[in-house]
Amino acid sequence: MNYRDWLQQVIYKIINPVVRGMIKIGITPNFITTTGLVLNIVAAGVLIYGGINGERGDLSYVGWGGGIILFAGLFDMMDGRVARLGNMSSTFGALYDSVLDRYSELITLFGIFYYLILKGYMWGSIIAFIALIGSLMVSYVRARAEGLGIDCKVGLMQRPERVVLISLGAIFCGVFDDVTSFDPILILMIPVALVAVFANITAFARLNHCRKVMKNM
Repeated sequence: MNYRDWLQQVIYKIINPVVRGMIKIGITPNFITTTGLVLNIVAAGVLIYGGINGERGDLSYVGWGGGIILFAGLFDMMDGRVARLGNMSSTFGALYDSVLDRYSELITLFGIFYYLILKGYMWGSIIAFIALIGSLMVSYVRARAEGLGIDCKVGLMQRPERVVLISLGAIFCGVFDDVTSFDPILILMIPVALVAVFANITAFARLNHCRKVMKNM
């Protein structure tokens, strides 16, 4: 069992009581998925609002946005769990979940990208845009590969890692916005840069994995 599977099992043990409660009151996986998207839209809205109305040194909006992104990430785990434990799995549900996950991630990264532009962090905004591209391509390569009948889940920077890195970076950026020894926006930018680099590496790793599989077919 790798670290992701082990961590997933730990998280499932924590959220299972909540999941069973949701099933009892009739909450559906698609409702949870939709709620996650709405929360990510709210997070992006907070970031954009902070970019427009907040002062340059006030990173509290970044912190609140990160907190909402992390909270929304819980819904990303719970929808699949509700579907499995509640025997509500469906092909459309899986498609709906994948599509809204992509919207959620792109919207939140756009919020960060736009915030950085508004505050004059041009290089930071470029890095955020590269992270957006990498995140999209990681998912696209997997979807395209699975459409060709190839299992493609390799790579380090998958969606859970991206969500945790970016959300925690934003939260701590907001918490430590009074740091004077360096620009505290770096607390956000370092995780975003890691996503930008390793998400794109993951996309190419998946492409290479598919090449090897196809070669042996």
